Amino acid sequence: MTSILFRFIANAVALAVAVWLVGGITLGEGDSDTSGKTVTLLVVALIFGVVNVVVKPVVKLFSLPLLILTLGLFTFVINALMLLLTSWIAGDDRFDVDGFGAAFLGGLIISIVSWAVNMVLDRDKD
Repeated sequence: MTSILFRFIANAVALAVAVWLVGGITLGEGDSDTSGKTVTLLVVALIFGVVNVVVKPVVKLFSLPLLILTLGLFTFVINALMLLLTSWIAGDDRFDVDGFGAAFLGGLIISIVSWAVNMVLDRDKD
């Protein structure tokens, strides 16, 4: 249970950093207050987590030859596609990713930040 909570927090922090750093990713344009954006961020993090748990393994399975051929670098493309799918599911008024370039850069940032946050939060495994 705590592992799921850690991953949820890591996704939320990583998405917030991606929204902050990448100009093509916007969060809750209709929400002007901080609490509205926070709730939107948490909903988007939940959607992103579900997409990563349900859809991403299937996509990785079908793209296994490309993953082997590119020595795993195709994973960055898959991450960008998962971010675009999250944007489509959440709706453009809540979470908008403006094109594949922003999704690719955002996916890269989310991967790095999520890894770092998981390393910090998950210290009790040692």
